Amino acid sequence: MNNTDLTDDAGLDEQDCPEGMLPEHCFGKAAGRPRAADKAARREALLHTAGQLFLEKGYSKVSLEMIAREAHVAVRTIYVKFGGKAGLLNAVIADGRARFFGGMDNMETDQRPMEEILGDFSLRFLELISLPTFCSLHRMVVAEARSTPELAETFFTAGPQRTREELNRFFARPDVRAQLRPDVRPEVLPVFLLNCIMGDQMTRLLFPITQPPTLDELRVRAAEGLDLFLRGVKR
Repeated sequence: MNNTDLTDDAGLDEQDCPEGMLPEHCFGKAAGRPRAADKAARREALLHTAGQLFLEKGYSKVSLEMIAREAHVAVRTIYVKFGGKAGLLNAVIADGRARFFGGMDNMETDQRPMEEILGDFSLRFLELISLPTFCSLHRMVVAEARSTPELAETFFTAGPQRTREELNRFFARPDVRAQLRPDVRPEVLPVFLLNCIMGDQMTRLLFPITQPPTLDELRVRAAEGLDLFLRGVKR
């Protein structure tokens, strides 16, 4: 069973409902076996509730009992599906990331020109990290990283590490590698690209953002950052 998927048959059965709550009131549960769409909606609602609580109260101050109470599910359900609080946070981050990159073709097989693929990625990446919710998440991770190591580890694994791995696989494509300078080590390419795209964005994430950048502004930043990257690594 997939520990991060609430859409399998182990939905919110009667025994999963919190004590004192009727099954039909449990996270919108209808009588009988839940439909796939209903279970997907419940999963999305649970992740939304968990994400909101993490951002509002801080990761270390949120318990699974608190999440279960707000989401109208049993703590056991969260353990079964996500393995605990760290697994739930991992799913929250992965779900948010998928909203931006889910519609993008697999970079390992995308047959568009390299510049077009990287341009698509760059804009989506900037849109993601410019979200107020992402900024709040990043500040929370920085604030609690020392006292709660699992928070920083989970954030890095579900976000930055996954992005770097996908870029590594893209730059390892023979057709892509042939367009790049042979003296540039492949392992530095993902970090170099991300740094060129972000600029000082990560520094500004530590402070409240009064006005998020517009889409046009993000397009300009993405194009400028990508141009800087390509000038440094293309043959």
